[in-house]
Amino acid sequence: MPRPAGGPGAGHVPLARRVAMPVGAIVSVAAAFAYVGTVDPNEPGHYPVCPLVRFTGIYCPGCGGLRSAHAFIHGDLATALGANAVAVVGYVIFAVVWAMWLIRAVQARPLRISLPRAWWWSVGAVVLIFSVVRNLPFGAGLAP
Repeated sequence: MPRPAGGPGAGHVPLARRVAMPVGAIVSVAAAFAYVGTVDPNEPGHYPVCPLVRFTGIYCPGCGGLRSAHAFIHGDLATALGANAVAVVGYVIFAVVWAMWLIRAVQARPLRISLPRAWWWSVGAVVLIFSVVRNLPFGAGLAP
């Protein structure tokens, strides 16, 4: 006979199952970072060239992201910020959100992040401004 909703044992999920997704996510990200940390994107021939830069000469918001990750992994924060400052901010945000996700999973509470629409528009505007400025002569310091 099925258990009634809310009865004893209802909703109990083992810890290993609750943390499987956040642990799987961090293992995947760690593997990707380990690869980029080992295979230097500053040496030609290891990674494909960004098609936007190749065909137009314009840097996209992601340009320099691999070089940024490589420098970040090796503890060179200044070089990481110089290659792609937005990516470095993204690494930090990912780490914070991942930690929150893991803590909530251990506590058997779902992670719900609800941000106002204006916040998402603001993030989009910052990334757009970053993309435009890094392609202008006075923003050369933001170019990879």
